[in-house]
Order: sequence, then structure tokens, then C-alpha cells
Amino acid sequence: MLLIQNAQVLDPYTGLDARLDLLIGDDGILSQMEPHIDAPAGCPVFDAAGKTVAPGLVDTHVHFRDPGQTQKEDMMTGMRAAAAGGFTSVVCMANTLPTCDNVETLQYVQNKAREAGGYVNVHQACAVTKGLKGEEMTDFAALLAAGAPGFTDDGINLTDMHTCLKAMEEAVKHDTVLSFHEEDKSLVLSPGVNYGSRAAEELGVPGALPSSEEAMVARDIALALRTGARVVFQHISSGLSVDLIRAGKAMGAKIYCEVTPHHLSLTEDAVLEHGTYARMNPPLRKEADRQALIRGLQDGTVDLIATDHAPHTAEEKAKPFAQAPSGITGLETAFSVCNTYLVKTGALTKMQLLEKMSKNPSEVYRFADKSIEVGHRAELCVLDWDCDKVYTEYYSKGINTPYTGMTLKGAPVCTIMGDRVVRAADLV
Repeated sequence: MLLIQNAQVLDPYTGLDARLDLLIGDDGILSQMEPHIDAPAGCPVFDAAGKTVAPGLVDTHVHFRDPGQTQKEDMMTGMRAAAAGGFTSVVCMANTLPTCDNVETLQYVQNKAREAGGYVNVHQACAVTKGLKGEEMTDFAALLAAGAPGFTDDGINLTDMHTCLKAMEEAVKHDTVLSFHEEDKSLVLSPGVNYGSRAAEELGVPGALPSSEEAMVARDIALALRTGARVVFQHISSGLSVDLIRAGKAMGAKIYCEVTPHHLSLTEDAVLEHGTYARMNPPLRKEADRQALIRGLQDGTVDLIATDHAPHTAEEKAKPFAQAPSGITGLETAFSVCNTYLVKTGALTKMQLLEKMSKNPSEVYRFADKSIEVGHRAELCVLDWDCDKVYTEYYSKGINTPYTGMTLKGAPVCTIMGDRVVRAADLV
């Protein structure tokens, strides 16, 4: 059992915003919610005074690098990073080694997560095409039956239009969701930095055109309208892409837009300051693009905030810019970054941020019973919106983030899974 007292409960699923005590039974099920609950004999009490208790955060775009690249991250370090960031559920991408394009690899990840203690719900997405080669389709039916939450060739665009159309038709047939990395490689003259930026000029590289993303988004909106497929556009970076998605939604396309904390808080100029720790794909764009992403959050065009948590080794990121891998870590800093740049600036309310980081991701992937209601399993995060937070050490193996040393506002305190208070420092 566990009694949470003095909590300001904020639930975007139900709209609840009230000071309540929450009693969780031995089975991890929330059994009582009242303004005051006396502690049953022997029941541990968690005092949440001055803090918010919310549904656990949900990240639908992470890389735990397991199997195949555990020098960068493994199941336990990924789960610790997620718990430290206030996340209770994550969706891992399929570009593991070997590719998660078969039931055996899917079950490997599921078993590793279970063996690691179940402190975070780890869902493993599966590839759209075998080996991420953009050719032969994977067995959607078998993978869904084995527990896949959806399908993605993340990191690789489905360049062939006919393959993309077949993927959408297969997704409709099986009533599942696709998640697309949108990039026309012919317009990425050099990855990791925005085309024509001062950073690109100083690095001596041309950069990646925003059109590389926009062209693929426009194409796949058209295909989604024709097929009725549910499609998530991953880590959108361009203001024009947001406009296209807004128009596609207005026409009835079943599409969703995902944006990262780094694209919401940083611009192309960060590459000059942080070098490879600000090299990502798609790259950071202009301030006008950042503002367009925020407007998309405000009007509902942008549905999800997802980290694209991408740990790399320090040795890899120490290479010259053109040779270093793209991507940064994000699970541990995500809430603090979003609170600092969105809530504290007045761009979003607390409830709106929780919609983008918990409710909407759960609903897109159809994760059931995540609201704070009697009869539901307790999967909660405890948040401090007002503390000063400086990140200097991480539970992830990856330290490749530009936010190290920045003073941010707000931080997760812990998560609560069932009747257990989960602190990353306690996980082994």
C-alpha cells in the first residue's frame, strides 16, 4: 500500500485539478481519492506537499540501443533515465541491431524490460520494412499479436512512394499506427545543421534544407488522405511542415505531429555554441520555425512532445562535426526544458503541457487506463514546477546534450508505479 498526501492532482485525461490524498492498494490499484485520507495501519505515506501529482509522462520516441549497441545505452540505463525524467511509459524505435523486424527480437526487448524490474513500461515498435531497407514489408499481423504498439523505419525515410502506400494500406488493414521519419535525402546536402545557417558556413558544410522534410510531409499527407491511415510525423522541425500538417488535419487526414523539446527551445545558432552536442537530424532550424512549432502546440496541430532520446558515446561525439553521429539524449531533461521554455514563458499551461507529454501520446498509441481514477493502476509522476535545476550528471550512458550546465526551471521528483515510489538512484 501507499498513501500520497497533500498532492495537487493535475490530470489532463479528466481535467481534474484539485488537492487530494490518493490511496493505492497492495495490488497497485488506486482505491481512494479524497481531500483527506487517514493512513491505514502500517501504510507508508508519501508527502507531496507543494508538488503536483500527474499521470506519468509518455515518450513515444526513444532509443535504448538494446540489442546491439549497449555501449551507448542498455535496458536498465534507459529505464533509469526515463524514470528520472518522470516517464512511466516509452516506445523504443526499431533501428536496433539486429533490426526489430521479427517476433524474436521483439520478445528479446520485452523480456529484457521485464527482467529489469518493470519500473517503466517499455513498448518496442517494430520496423515497417525488413532490415529497414524500404523494400519487403514486415509481418504486421504477427508482430502486433506479439505486442508491437506500432511500426516505424525511424531514421530512414520510406522514399519509395509505392512502398509507403503499401505500408499505409497494411496499417489500415490491421488498425495500427505508423511513425515516419520524413526526409528526402537528396535535399540533405550535409546532415546535422540547417541549410544556409551561420553555423553551416563556419563549419564549411552546406547543411540540410527544410524542404527535405516538407516535401515528404506533403507527399504522405496526400497518401494518408487516400488510405485513411493513422500516421505520426516524427520530430517536425520546419514551420512550413506545421502549416502542411494543419491543412492536412483540416482536410480530414488521420495524422499526428511530434516535436522534440530541443526543437522547441533551441535554434540553429546552438550549433555554434555546442558543436556536435547540438547536431541532430532533422537539424535545429530558425527562430521563426521554433515559434511556428510553439503555435502548433497552442492550436493543437502539434499533438505530441517526444524526446527522440538518442544516446551516443563521448568518443563518437568528439569526432569532427561532419563525421559525428546525429542525436542527443533527452529523457532526463525533457520536463525541465519544456517547463522552462513553454510553461514559464506563458506559451502553454501546465495542463496543456501534460496533454502533450502524457495524454496525447497515450491516446495515439492506445495505451489504456492512464488517467488518475479509482480502479486504474497507479502510474504517476511527481513534479516540482518551480525549483531551479542544473543538470550535470545523468543516469543515461549518453551525456550528449546541450543542456548540461544550463539553469532550467522545474524537475521531476520521482515516479510512482503501482504502490512503489521509483527514484532512478534506487534502481540497480
